[in-house]
Amino acid sequence: MDKTDKLDKVGKVERILQYRFQNHNLLIQALTHSSITTNERKNYERLEFLGDRVLGMIIAELLVKTYTDEKEGELSQRHVKLVCAETVAGIVKKLGLDQYIRTQDVKTAETVNVMCDVGEAIIGAIFLDSDFSTVKLFVERNWKEFIENARGSQKDSKTALQEKMHAMKFELPLYEVIERRGTQHEPTFVVKVVCADGMEAIGEGHSKKSGEQDAAAKILKMLEQDSKTEN
Repeated sequence: MDKTDKLDKVGKVERILQYRFQNHNLLIQALTHSSITTNERKNYERLEFLGDRVLGMIIAELLVKTYTDEKEGELSQRHVKLVCAETVAGIVKKLGLDQYIRTQDVKTAETVNVMCDVGEAIIGAIFLDSDFSTVKLFVERNWKEFIENARGSQKDSKTALQEKMHAMKFELPLYEVIERRGTQHEPTFVVKVVCADGMEAIGEGHSKKSGEQDAAAKILKMLEQDSKTEN
């Protein structure tokens, strides 16, 4: 890709993002897969690492402000769905950004995990090029529909994890309250969940049920991250 072609594509992507980069190299890096270059300062891997964390924080804040009556276990389950690979990739696809991913072959750019990585890398790039407030506006604009559509009933984390374990042909997860803190009227339950594949997590909630939901949501997040790593 020559310099003119790069700048032309940068301009088109900026219009899609509704954001103009000061440093165009950040955007090019965010769109570049490791099949083009293994140099992590030139492909999207470092930006994806940053963007994943920035996205998680922004979505967590939006959920707390949107669902003011929900407990942490319920918020955790919503969070998992909103930052999962399928959701991020869906947004990238909807915006048409998949057409601008730089890979050695088209099929690689069409995979869910690569589109998700690029989506997170773009968030990381905008954050480095501007500030938290600016990247937050980008996330709010593109995730608003998903957050609003999630207002209805949703499958709880324990059910989702149970179905996941069943699909993987593992035994059902085991939950155990390992600590109870706080007062009688405002307790905090610390719950440990162990899965047959050796994964475990600690959750907390103001009831045993919400503690279990929180722990299950964390396992689901781990499984999502493992899936991304494998691909």
